[in-house]
Amino acid sequence: MSHALIRRRRAVVSDGVGMFAGDTTAVSAQGARIVDADGRELIDFAGGIGVMNVGHCHPEVVAAISAQAQRLLHACIHVATYEPYVELCEALVRLLPHGGPTKAMLVNSGAEAVENAVKIARQATGRSAIVCFEGAFHGRTLLGMSLTAKSAYKRGCGPFAPEIYRVPFPSAFREGRSEDALVAEHLRRFEERFVLGPVPAEHVAAVIIEPVQGEGGFVVAPPDYLRGLAEICTRHGILLVLDEVQTGFCRTGRWAAFEHAGVVPDLSTWAKSMGGGLPIGAVLGRAEVMDAARPGTIGGTYGGNPVACAAALATLRVMEREDLNARAAEIGSMVRARFERLRQEHDVVGDVRGLGAMMAIELCHDRDPARPATEVTAAAVARCRAQGVLVITAGAFGNIIRVLSPLVISNAELERGLEVIGSSVADAAKELATP
Repeated sequence: MSHALIRRRRAVVSDGVGMFAGDTTAVSAQGARIVDADGRELIDFAGGIGVMNVGHCHPEVVAAISAQAQRLLHACIHVATYEPYVELCEALVRLLPHGGPTKAMLVNSGAEAVENAVKIARQATGRSAIVCFEGAFHGRTLLGMSLTAKSAYKRGCGPFAPEIYRVPFPSAFREGRSEDALVAEHLRRFEERFVLGPVPAEHVAAVIIEPVQGEGGFVVAPPDYLRGLAEICTRHGILLVLDEVQTGFCRTGRWAAFEHAGVVPDLSTWAKSMGGGLPIGAVLGRAEVMDAARPGTIGGTYGGNPVACAAALATLRVMEREDLNARAAEIGSMVRARFERLRQEHDVVGDVRGLGAMMAIELCHDRDPARPATEVTAAAVARCRAQGVLVITAGAFGNIIRVLSPLVISNAELERGLEVIGSSVADAAKELATP
């Protein structure tokens, strides 16, 4: 059945719609398990790329979707105001205040959230330039792709949006330096670019950064770096935009990953796990910044769809009631401990990193970041899928195995998945050992 479904897909679905997990199929799912078209169960360590924090088909989310679908499917917030939109914005500003009066707007995806955040920042500052980072991923729309760093996603898609300027992202593993030295050097070079680089500070509307890079390989921005970056932005009248699309809503053990650093952004972007499986995203920010957008310049026909809002409200209730922030911290500790043991046992595991339940290992030959073990990684994840564990890769070289399991995963499922990852990495490394 899976092979037949994949054949049908290849016949009618554009090849440009990537397949990140081989020929995996899905017919149903519950909690942390997916059932494929052949009736085989897989432990889900991908979570729909970080979407299913409350688990697949959570009964409370499904009930909220069903109830709302019987009342109102669509009205368009630009045409008629409906309670689910307003109620969700009230919940978001309560959970994620931005240093005072806070406002929100709702969209359909993370890429849309980023696009609208940039428009708001430009209107609020009267400036046009946006600074982003190497290794960043901010979506596949024109502006999102302009901000995204991964060249594999950009081939043949240009020309890209103008006034985008990219700077290095601090990576202790790749640069082989202590975090303290790394932070000081990167902050100095960041501000130096306003004098020596292509754009002066007074032209920059915003700096956008992921607190933990997602597609870039789960590289965590050091807390001192985020604090220093916030101070530089404040001093130069630049808005700080934190992209929490993958990190938000309990994934890192906090509602927002930026809480770990004690910073408060001017604007932030959200999506993925916010809707419990339905497409919805948001931009949050200081009220005076959000209100700088002229009426009609942000939003869209489907943004904040009432059914998606109902799903998001139910998802937030589950997260609060079940304290998924605490569960994420517990999961992260278990994953880190197992991955650290794997690193000690195998030279191909170069680095273990992440925050909360957003964890990854980077595979490199002889632990050398300049020698990515891409082929070992591909073989390892294929072995995982064959043994009933769904994992996906990340990073420019595809040599990073990332864990984004639902936060409702049981300890037994988690341990089984980690055991399979460990044996798969070991077997793949042995089979593909370099001479």
